[in-house]
Amino acid sequence: MASIQQSAPTNRGQWTGRVGFILAAAGSAIGLGNIWRFPYSVAEGGGGLFVIIYLFFVLAIGLPVLLAELSVGRTSQRNPVGAFKALMPGKIWPYVGGLGVLTGACILAFYSVIAGWTLGYLGKAVSGTLVAAQDGEASGAIFTAFVADPLWPILLSGLFLLITLFVVRGGVAKGIERATTLLMPALFVLLLALAARAITLPNGMDGLTYLFTPDWSKLSLNVVMGALGQALFSLSLGMGAMITYGSYASRRENLWQSGLYIAVADTGIALLAGLIIFPTLFFAGAETAAGPGLVFVVLPTIFNQMPLGTVFAVAFFSLLAIAALTSTVSLLEVAVSYFVDEKGWSRTQAASAISFFCFALAVPSALAFGAVPALSGGENSILPFNLDFLTLNNNIWGNYSLSIGAILICIGVAWVWGIPKFLSALEAGENRTFPMPGREIVGLLIKIICPLAILTVFIFILVTGRYF
Repeated sequence: MASIQQSAPTNRGQWTGRVGFILAAAGSAIGLGNIWRFPYSVAEGGGGLFVIIYLFFVLAIGLPVLLAELSVGRTSQRNPVGAFKALMPGKIWPYVGGLGVLTGACILAFYSVIAGWTLGYLGKAVSGTLVAAQDGEASGAIFTAFVADPLWPILLSGLFLLITLFVVRGGVAKGIERATTLLMPALFVLLLALAARAITLPNGMDGLTYLFTPDWSKLSLNVVMGALGQALFSLSLGMGAMITYGSYASRRENLWQSGLYIAVADTGIALLAGLIIFPTLFFAGAETAAGPGLVFVVLPTIFNQMPLGTVFAVAFFSLLAIAALTSTVSLLEVAVSYFVDEKGWSRTQAASAISFFCFALAVPSALAFGAVPALSGGENSILPFNLDFLTLNNNIWGNYSLSIGAILICIGVAWVWGIPKFLSALEAGENRTFPMPGREIVGLLIKIICPLAILTVFIFILVTGRYF
């Protein structure tokens, strides 16, 4: 371990404390998927039934993989490519890290488009434009016109990338940690305030009951796979984000405990989002809808039925924007850390170049909802499977690539680096400064159960065409 530390790049930056590390890593995991995908999956999976299965998979599958990534990063004190190069002999393993770097950048490209939508709708909420969304048809027309505009989605995506660039170029402590230390408490306050308001709406408690009452009649393979997929993909696993953030952690950090706090925070945010969404939907007697249809079409019509609905709308879209920003920061940082460590670029140079690349790749995604029919899916699409450009990229990078990356990380940590070194890294050395309960179980999970579970999700996606 000493030789790794001595040869690691110097002046990389480091978290100033445990709280900053946990908030930054939790912010990476917490994103738009927690707020719109999780409630939809709960509705599809029988309410509390999905929640129970999801919580089990977070503990049994998501947390061990999270700990594996953090341990690789902290031990190597490097970016994903450098980490695999340092810890795992063989020419193939640095390419696993390279896959993570590429995946993070490509996800950032299309994710910034949706993040830009949150800014656009925040502006609409502040200006009062959403008042016109009195029913589903009117709200759908507003959303369709907005995303089909050939200019605004591009500008807003660029603005979001610019904000992300500003945070990342500030460095680990003065940029990322400082921003997340401000943003994450704001996120929690908004979530708690909105959840408290939603629960007190007429019929709001019915939504709360639905969220935590399992409907066992809906138990199926689809529900189980949905819960497993949500547990994996909501924790930012498989793309090196947690390797990167772990590499900035102090060697005195209780790593396994911090990983547990990160998983708890991510799961808690998802449940709080459910406490907002379901009481609100039950108040209006509305049906749930997947993804953008829920937050950009269904909810605006409900806000107009609520007392102080405009205030609720502003707070909600502020919440979405903050959740998106904490994720885009980590996506950009993965690639930045690679170019700073391995290529010797300055942080500003790396962040600027990658942001420009992501913006160029974001443009076709921003035009993929009507502005350019050839990119918009359907019979006029020039893309495979008649998909729109954003959905195609989400499937490739947000499902296939993340799954492959997570499987290879498990194999590398368990079978190449070795379980004893992995557990020693979590416990801060052979003296076990921070003894971890259930260490043998964690070792077994990361060696056999986790890669098999992720492989099952990967095969399920391939066979069924259902994406997460």
